[in-house]
Amino acid sequence: MPSAEPDDPPGAAPTKAAARVAIVGRPNVGKSTLFNRLVGRRRAIVDDMPGVTRDVREQEAQLGDLAFTLLDTAGWDTVGGEVLEARMRRFTERAVDSCDVVLFLIDARAGVQPLDQSFASWLRKRAAKVIVVANKCEGRGGQIGLAESHGLGLGEPIPFSAEHGEGLSDLHEALARHITPMPDPDDVVEQTDEEADAELAKRPLLLAIVGRPNVGKSTLLNRLVGEERMLTGPEAGITRDSIRVEWQWQGRPVRLVDTAGMRRRSRIEAKLEAASVSDTLDTIRLADVAVIVLDAANMAEKQDLAVAGWVIEEGRALVIAVNKTDLLVDDQAGASKAWRRLTDRLETSFAQVKDVPIVGISALTGRGISGLMPKVFATYDIWNKRVSTPKLNRWLREMETLHPPPLHKGRRVRLRFITQVKIRPPTFILSVSQPDGLGEDYLRFLMNRLREDFGLQGVPLRLTMRKPKNPYAVRAKPQR
Repeated sequence: MPSAEPDDPPGAAPTKAAARVAIVGRPNVGKSTLFNRLVGRRRAIVDDMPGVTRDVREQEAQLGDLAFTLLDTAGWDTVGGEVLEARMRRFTERAVDSCDVVLFLIDARAGVQPLDQSFASWLRKRAAKVIVVANKCEGRGGQIGLAESHGLGLGEPIPFSAEHGEGLSDLHEALARHITPMPDPDDVVEQTDEEADAELAKRPLLLAIVGRPNVGKSTLLNRLVGEERMLTGPEAGITRDSIRVEWQWQGRPVRLVDTAGMRRRSRIEAKLEAASVSDTLDTIRLADVAVIVLDAANMAEKQDLAVAGWVIEEGRALVIAVNKTDLLVDDQAGASKAWRRLTDRLETSFAQVKDVPIVGISALTGRGISGLMPKVFATYDIWNKRVSTPKLNRWLREMETLHPPPLHKGRRVRLRFITQVKIRPPTFILSVSQPDGLGEDYLRFLMNRLREDFGLQGVPLRLTMRKPKNPYAVRAKPQR
């Protein structure tokens, strides 16, 4: 059953790890299963179908007293040219060259295959950092493959079972030859509260890039970081896992997360695609800001609005990036019409959010990219904005005078008190004498004025009504 869990929550501080360890091998030998085993959670999507992993996924991991950055790579293949499998192989080879240790997995139950031997020939030039792991050695089914793996010329293989966690002590011993152990916990000086708060303030902004398949999400991530970190191409649906990339924009840390394309639920047939979409939804739930990428040639499809609706429902800050605007240069009238249609549909579809920032870009050429991150951080700051209670209540008295609440059951509804109870997104509680009588129209009026008067445009708002307790109400006597 394919499954994946989201990355670390925004408040989690990842372990600082200098060593980099890559898991490599031919398709379907258990690389993602080993990745999940070492990071301690199901981060990578796992399925029986070969070739599920396509991009290089990084995650901090720990095995005993060894801390390192672990890389899950695509299955290695001998295909050449510019087909998808060849581009995946180049990403894997680049990951191997950038790592301190390479875990070369083989399927011991299937034995050493010709593709294993081809990969081993390429790895022998880097043999000093290669550890052969004979996976699926539980029971006696893998003994023949374990014996065959000695002939790869890459040292003593480790019998292992990623599914059942067998062989972890042997793997620890092999990794300890390349990785310096962490200091003893008793020797570590504990942080003060001030230092802990300062460390939390430095945490990266979690920016999720979401949208329909083949709208340019991975190309946008590559353009932002200035290098080819994500696999791209004309094929739709290349990205399957949510892949995160650590980055800095003008000195501010950002954790970019590229996600799988989200099609309409009615078109999702394979369980693998369903797992990818579930992984994307988990990423949205944990994001600070979500950038929804649209295709300029077909803006504001129903599915685009559905994705935006998921982001708003989760209370995340939202920025819309209209990609491929370079294709509209020759049709200015059509572009203006499409832009107005997009703005109108956003305004009419989402009452919780007004004036969503929209940026026109071309991820392929870099046109308009410089305007995206300022919008992201401006929206993030609004999403974290807090308004003091005295200001809110002075404002509430003005609203009550400017636009008195309606009558309900012959009596005027009284707006007694308002306060902001949380940020991310801004959430308010309104104390009302008769909550049932205020009406949706008046509540919408208050939310729109909250946005305008306190600069809360472009982010979801939450406004909940509450009836105050009557201090003179007679308490019922307990029955004897």
